[in-house]
Amino acid sequence: MGGPRGAGWVAAGLLLGAGACYCIYRLTRGRRRGDRELGMRPSKSAGETAGCPAGGILEEGTSKGQLCGRSARPQRGGTWESQWSKTSQPEDLTDGSYDDVLNAAQLQKLLYLLESTEDPVIIERALITLGNNAAFSVNQAIIRELGGIPIVGNKINHSNQSIKEKALNALNNLSVNVENQIKIKIYINQVCEDVFSGPLNSAVQLAGLRLLTNMTVTNDHQHMLHNYITDLFQVLLTGNGNTKVQVLKLLLNLSENPAMTEGLLHAQVDSSFLSLYDSHVAKEILLRVLTLFQNINNCLKIEGHLAVQPTFTEGSLFFLLHGEECAQKIKALVDHHDAEVKEKVLTIIPKI
Repeated sequence: MGGPRGAGWVAAGLLLGAGACYCIYRLTRGRRRGDRELGMRPSKSAGETAGCPAGGILEEGTSKGQLCGRSARPQRGGTWESQWSKTSQPEDLTDGSYDDVLNAAQLQKLLYLLESTEDPVIIERALITLGNNAAFSVNQAIIRELGGIPIVGNKINHSNQSIKEKALNALNNLSVNVENQIKIKIYINQVCEDVFSGPLNSAVQLAGLRLLTNMTVTNDHQHMLHNYITDLFQVLLTGNGNTKVQVLKLLLNLSENPAMTEGLLHAQVDSSFLSLYDSHVAKEILLRVLTLFQNINNCLKIEGHLAVQPTFTEGSLFFLLHGEECAQKIKALVDHHDAEVKEKVLTIIPKI
């Protein structure tokens, strides 16, 4: 069929599809609460990178040392990130508590709606629902098998910044599954460009950093960030407290991998970086920059880089970390009022 009549049928079909998704969702809401007995609840946080304080954004769908869907060990204590959208839940798609889990048929309808509509309101609501459901390990695999990752991934190029953020959040939760990472890695370069060219401290920047943190828990895809290390330090130095913490989580993942050590040390970093080792710096930042120093030193010893030292240019991270000013600042922290900071410093000083 064609012409106006055909267009009308298409529009009617879309409305019926959306209505069916909503109706099934409401009708099965009570039953889905029983799914909790089947283990369809998000698992607890994977925790923080070794040596870092707890209290960051919860990582859902995995336990420390294991990726969902397939056994895997995050090399040297990488940190999983997850973003839950608990506010502004649209009634027509996400009515109910976050414990409600959509089944495969409902997810398929939701993906069709996301792919077929151009309405930004519907797109954003669908992404929120998918993101919340992707925090459950059972749905991470289902969404991949339904071809949902490219559908969500295409939305990170949307001109609407809120839609871009919600797409990144959904990919972030999906990335906890190691098989999903194989499909998500094609978006890493685009995410990096958005993170480093977009507004500082924006929701999109933080969502992108969380996704990159999850994608670097293991060493498999860390090399894809090699050309962006200097940019990471720039955002670290100019961002606010939340942005600083998020960048440091990512840098800590990279610093645990000896293969990334030389790239980190070659990065051109402003001397203001050393101010992060001052005693008045927030504990969640201070502990992480101390751990960064410790990780890099450990990797240098493992790889024997200090025996055959590459040529590092002045202004590189190597010159900052191995200069006298940095050593003095770290030694001064031995009298820090916080016990965790003091303990961390005492483990580092003998290696300076």
